[in-house]
Amino acid sequence: MKKLALISTLLLAGSALAASPADTLVIQTAGDVPTLDPGVTYDTASSALVDNMYETLLTYSGASLTKLEPLLATKWTVAGGGRTYTFDLRKNVKFHNGDTMTCADAEYTFRRNIVTNSAESGNWFISESLLGTQANANDDKSVTWAKISNAVKCNTAGQLVFTLPKVDPAFLAKLAYTGQSIVDRKYSAGLGEWSGAEGDWKQWVGKDLTGSQLSQKPNGTGAYRLVRKDANNYLFTAFDGYWGKKPSIKNVIQQKVPEQAARQQALLRGDADIIEASGRAVDEAQIKGKPGVTWIDDLPNTTATAIFMNENIKASSLLGSGKLDGQGIPANFFSDVNVRRAFSYAFNYAQYIADVQKGKGTQRTMLLPDSFPGYDAKVKTYKFNASQAKAYFQRAWGGNVWKNGFVLTANYRANTPASQTAMEILKRNIEAINPKFKVNIQAKQWSEMLASSKKGEEAMILIGWAPDYADPDNFISTFYASDGFYSPRSNFKDAQIDKWNAQARATVNTAQRNRLYSLIANRAYEQAPYILVPAPVAYSFHSSRVTGEGLTKATYNPMTSLKWQGLTKK
Repeated sequence: MKKLALISTLLLAGSALAASPADTLVIQTAGDVPTLDPGVTYDTASSALVDNMYETLLTYSGASLTKLEPLLATKWTVAGGGRTYTFDLRKNVKFHNGDTMTCADAEYTFRRNIVTNSAESGNWFISESLLGTQANANDDKSVTWAKISNAVKCNTAGQLVFTLPKVDPAFLAKLAYTGQSIVDRKYSAGLGEWSGAEGDWKQWVGKDLTGSQLSQKPNGTGAYRLVRKDANNYLFTAFDGYWGKKPSIKNVIQQKVPEQAARQQALLRGDADIIEASGRAVDEAQIKGKPGVTWIDDLPNTTATAIFMNENIKASSLLGSGKLDGQGIPANFFSDVNVRRAFSYAFNYAQYIADVQKGKGTQRTMLLPDSFPGYDAKVKTYKFNASQAKAYFQRAWGGNVWKNGFVLTANYRANTPASQTAMEILKRNIEAINPKFKVNIQAKQWSEMLASSKKGEEAMILIGWAPDYADPDNFISTFYASDGFYSPRSNFKDAQIDKWNAQARATVNTAQRNRLYSLIANRAYEQAPYILVPAPVAYSFHSSRVTGEGLTKATYNPMTSLKWQGLTKK
């Protein structure tokens, strides 16, 4: 404990810890950690820490995205035509404060998540599974205590039982999400969090848990417990009472180091073991091939990114004259499929891969990671073809686009070279097709763009999606459904796609779901609602002193945070 106290004192005082000892893992990141409360964890920075302090009922098996295995559960059964899930829970599991985990804690966890279900959390998708709505009780009056308590409860045998209003093929994958980690009911209530009872549940509806008492004083069942934290440093130590594999590394320190060069130098000197990446071009130039660094390339990328073409632009400031008179565009400019196809042919995908991704990119056929079930590599893709773009522009709006021209204003994320380059490629190629075509691009702060695009005010926006759970529904519904999460940004609606998507969400038959997703992808190619931005090839790097699970290509899983307990250090 003397060494731990010394490390704590040095780090929390802001001192450098050169040549980190073999029993201590040092991590440096650029930004803040929003929360340590699982109930509101919905970002990678928070997940990286919560994943090591808390545990879910089940988790992904190794590097697989399709196979799930028990964690705090030991087994489960499915009944009622896929609507009832019964979990046996692991015995003799201790929370960091010494409390023994019981079914009541698991019951409390899920009820707390669907009661609070704030905009800051990812609880909308577990609420949709358990209650049939993404909203909380403030926004959807059909959400009652009876519904909540019946959706998840402990039976007399001490098993946790979920009862779904309808089949959800993604339900098990959702349970593996960090935000569904089990918390201690008695401990949490003692801190002043929700009691777990009917008497005060309405007071907690929609409550933002980001700065909760549980976030300040976390108490999980995971392999590491928090010792101390301040604005820039977190200190963890291995939990002696952990039920599973005992960690090899005793202490973990995470430091906030905003300066990119400082993080890189710390890694190269051996002061840090793992640092936040800065982007392929920078990291390849500054880190790759350097002594003491292990570089892992060609890892799966599970994000999907597109340039949206909004079919109902609600910001008049971006429309110019608001007409197809050569001085602007109408609000529904992109509702003509010929315009969307023309724009899709005008984007130079190969150039983007070369300039932005340094050749390490891939053009996908649909807005779904190619490592996910449901991906169809046989679907056609758009290639840069100025002649094809010209032909579709000539057809658009009865020939008026080609005859009169247009002025389009599109924003891109400020201080983001990839977004800027993508829009510059599009601007240059479209303006070269017809001198009457004008595309004005301008930088805009990301927070402003997110807010305005959600209201349908952006004409175009380049934005991506990272999965909450490894199921195609998390992408297909998000991008393509007329009521999907991104629908307000594109205003794309297609009745046939909605029908196929509803069918895919109502069956657990994998082959049938894959067939439906192929149909959706082919229909999306025809309708061209988005310009599919090539996906980068993922990579990682770390100190060569550190080895273990998650740090090799064979053990890397993009759906899980790096688990410190599986690491060793020389």
